[in-house]
Amino acid sequence: MKENSVKVSGTIFEIEGIPKIKEVIPLGFQHVVAAIVGVVTPALLVANVTGLDSADRTILVQISLIITALATLLQLFPIKGIGSGLPVIIGTSFAYVPTILAIGGQFGIAAIFGAQIAGGIAAFIVGMYVKELRRFFPPIVTGTVIFTIGLSLYPVAIRYMAGGAGNPNFGSPQNWMIAMITFGVVVFLTYFTKGSIKLAAILIGMIVGYVISLMLGIISFDTVSESGWFKIVAPMHFGIKFEISSIISMVIIYIVNAVQAIGDLSSTTIGGLDREPMDKELSGGIKANGVTSVISAFFGGLPTATYSQNVGIITVNRVVNKMVFVFAAIIFLVAGLIPKFASLLTTIPQAVIGGATISVFSMITMTGIKMISSSKLTPRNTAIVGLAVALGVGITSVPGSLAGFPAWVDTVFGSSSVVISTLTAIILNLILPKDESDDKDGQEN
Repeated sequence: MKENSVKVSGTIFEIEGIPKIKEVIPLGFQHVVAAIVGVVTPALLVANVTGLDSADRTILVQISLIITALATLLQLFPIKGIGSGLPVIIGTSFAYVPTILAIGGQFGIAAIFGAQIAGGIAAFIVGMYVKELRRFFPPIVTGTVIFTIGLSLYPVAIRYMAGGAGNPNFGSPQNWMIAMITFGVVVFLTYFTKGSIKLAAILIGMIVGYVISLMLGIISFDTVSESGWFKIVAPMHFGIKFEISSIISMVIIYIVNAVQAIGDLSSTTIGGLDREPMDKELSGGIKANGVTSVISAFFGGLPTATYSQNVGIITVNRVVNKMVFVFAAIIFLVAGLIPKFASLLTTIPQAVIGGATISVFSMITMTGIKMISSSKLTPRNTAIVGLAVALGVGITSVPGSLAGFPAWVDTVFGSSSVVISTLTAIILNLILPKDESDDKDGQEN
């Protein structure tokens, strides 16, 4: 009887069971606060690059919120081996931003969703054979890729801090003032406060920047007043277009993010459950991400991935009860079904987004550096990192450097530094000879 009662009531430190609602609500909101910027911002970035009108911007944000909720629920409660069964938040991810911005800017938003379908299928296949494929992605390779992702996002943040491309006041002192105040608040709260305030530093920084923008009169609420209170978005609203070079780029990124998911799921079990993840949990988690990405594409949602910032919360507070994450998913779902809420989020000035997200992008970069430094920096490993980043960042920094090749080559290798850095790191890791210390390091990892 005692075992059954524990299983039914449960505590926040047990993965199963139903804890007290007064504990679930604040802990669930904590995860919402940590993830909300990551859920919404990629949609706003894509909307700006692809020139969507205000109504379609709202829809893109709506779907991002809804897909985050559904993807998280699938991870919590697997269906026929699809889902990890672990307490994780899954949502639209910054990791894909450099690639989807390049695709959207060149081929339009429909091409993003076509490539996303192919990428989701690739992720599902990786999930099926995750055990065999892990050897191609040791920390030195994965860390190099994540480091490159962070570097490639810096120009995006600076462009937004200056006001956003196409803004007639681009680079104005007003935009930079708003961006730097937002940035300053985020830095102060991150390093000089504790607890929930520190956790919500990015969100609070955006609120401060938003209030200042309101005082300066640069925000319009016309789209909010025109939006309804409830709306279900029809499938295929943005269309789907299959473009081969975009598909190649996206498949590569999905494979890399599948490997990153292994790290996040491992951190969740080690930090919250004191054990290594089981193969079926890793496989199910990656397959679920592939499935939700494919479904998301049909409804106009962007690629999904595990949220490392939420994994970090688990490793700190060790709260793993599924009901906490169910509550967070419900909040995302309700918010996504209310167009007025979604349209309100689209009114955030680009300078505010830039001031807040540069901190996020720096965290991504430093995550990559941490992974790289977890391996011994032997001459071989430093060559892998240095050459991969040099080619990836170097080629994309010089417009027209691949002009003599067919157009698809420029699209795949010249539009996103992440793709070429990934391929270079994988190839160098396979062909460069290992010395004795490299072998020992590989066994430890």
